[in-house]
Amino acid sequence: MSDPKPITQAADDAMTAMPWHIQDGLRYGLLGLPLAFCALPLYVLMPNLYAQQWGVSLAALGFLLMGVRLFDALIDPWLGRLCDGLYAQSASALFRISTLACVALSIGFTALFSPMTHDANALLWWAGAALVLTYTAYSFLSLAYHAWGAMLGGDANFRSRVVAWRESFGLVGVLLATVTPTLAGITAMQVLFVVTLWLGYAAWRMSTHPNGLLAVTAQATPTSSTTPVRTSQDMRLPWKYADFRRLLAVYLLNGIASAIPATLVLFFLQDRLEASVAMQSAALGVYFLFAALSMPLWLKAVARWGLVRVWLFGMLLSIAVFAGAGVLGAGDIAWFLLVCALSGAALGSDLTVPTAMLAGQIQTHEPKQQTAGIYFGWWNFAGKLNLALAAGLALPLLGLLGYVPGARDAQASLLLTLAYCLLPCLLKAAAAILLYFSFIKAKPLTTLLPAQPEADH
Repeated sequence: MSDPKPITQAADDAMTAMPWHIQDGLRYGLLGLPLAFCALPLYVLMPNLYAQQWGVSLAALGFLLMGVRLFDALIDPWLGRLCDGLYAQSASALFRISTLACVALSIGFTALFSPMTHDANALLWWAGAALVLTYTAYSFLSLAYHAWGAMLGGDANFRSRVVAWRESFGLVGVLLATVTPTLAGITAMQVLFVVTLWLGYAAWRMSTHPNGLLAVTAQATPTSSTTPVRTSQDMRLPWKYADFRRLLAVYLLNGIASAIPATLVLFFLQDRLEASVAMQSAALGVYFLFAALSMPLWLKAVARWGLVRVWLFGMLLSIAVFAGAGVLGAGDIAWFLLVCALSGAALGSDLTVPTAMLAGQIQTHEPKQQTAGIYFGWWNFAGKLNLALAAGLALPLLGLLGYVPGARDAQASLLLTLAYCLLPCLLKAAAAILLYFSFIKAKPLTTLLPAQPEADH
């Protein structure tokens, strides 16, 4: 058997899509399930458990979460650079660290929801340590996993299929994380996460290697053609390219527009629509279910109209849906389920298209270097910044204007509707306009891959 090729050789024929069958999608996509499963308990369940059931001060918990999440966002570019260095060596080097990351993620997630103390002060330290371990391991594994998919190469249709498999499994993970704690309890949730994590990791190791990289061996070594990332200047490498800056700006605007209603949806359901607890769960379930079901439709649309046009249509659909939600009032639950179905379908384009566009940029920007990790490091940083900015915009603004959770008077209802419906529509419209002028009007629609970088002046 010949020696394994370094993964950097993938860039030499990045435009050639390898065969992609159902088994390839299953092997690569499965790890997306536990990674998405992990996020919902961290952001939704953990604060409730520590504050309401275990008596931790809400203010102290809030400061802890803010600090840890800021740390999590800031380390992503550095973890991305670490991934690039490992990819530049061999797949075996990458998987050695990824195995450690899986061990750390299993321990951190389990420890977070099974603390060995219930003293309020000790719990803060316990939660802080468990969160740092969990976030760090999760971020590294996610970056390595996303970079692998980007380096598979191919045209826009192929890249969108790779992303769709990953995100479809991710939506299944979100659905499981939504119902498992309620139906089966916290322990069952932990067991399910750890089992699916290791199954997904094993499947990933057996998935299609970028450009036919041979089976993982401990003897794999870098070759003279390998160009690993070594300098601090490489951290800024993606920012040299105008199309990356434009894509990230669209992604940020669009992401904040999507994160605001996600932050406020329970307030809207409870105070504007006066929905029962069961209907609140049903609305979230419908949203994620239709996002998953819409994936095949978006893939067909990409094959016909291209990535940019499809993403633009998804944004316009989302704007129309949230504008319609603004006329709903108390008791309009059935209509809101339709809103959830259509907005979930629109979410499918957000999950499929932007990452596929980024993968295309990685192929053309630095074809001789291993830089996918840095790109996804900044990409993940932007995604986490979306969540922080959404909460930082919507909640303080509502409080400043006088909204109090639980209030159902006309003024409170109007403020909540404006924040939940109007503000996201304005941000989505801004993202759509920027997308149009940056990637449609500025270049031919037949261009699937972004342009070369602008020359430095």
